[in-house]
Amino acid sequence: MSENLNKNTFLEKIFNYEKSKDWKFNGELPTVIDFWAPWCGPCRIVGPVLDELSNEYKGKVNFYKVNTEEEQELASVFGIQSIPSLLFVPMDRQPMMAVGALPKDTLKSIIDKDLLSLPVPDEHEHHHHEHGDNCQHC
Repeated sequence: MSENLNKNTFLEKIFNYEKSKDWKFNGELPTVIDFWAPWCGPCRIVGPVLDELSNEYKGKVNFYKVNTEEEQELASVFGIQSIPSLLFVPMDRQPMMAVGALPKDTLKSIIDKDLLSLPVPDEHEHHHHEHGDNCQHC
C-alpha cells in the first residue's frame, strides 16, 4: 500500500523545502508520489494500480500519496494544477512530473527506465547478435 504523506512526513522523508530551495531528496529508495483528491474520478483508477505496483516493486521503489485537499501547501510547492499528478523521484536526479491517469504499462516503463535505470527493451530493434545471446561484448 502507498503511505499517505502530510507536510511533516514529506519534509522528513522526501524534501525539506523549508530548509533549501534546491532539490535534495531525503529518501532511501527511488519514489513515486501520487497527488490526488477524494473527489477526483481518475484518481480512483490510479490509486489501486499504484498499490499493485508498490507490491511489485517492494524494496526497490517507495510509493506515497498526497491528498491535495488536505495538503494544499504541498500541492502548491509542486505547482499541482490537475490531478492525478505523479511525481517520479530518482535517487540522483531531478524529479519528473506526469499528469493524468496513466496506464499501468506506462507507469512501469517510467519506473524501470527513469527510476531504476533498467534497460527498457525497444520493440522496434530486434537485431540478433552474431556472437550469441551470452556474449558480453555489447
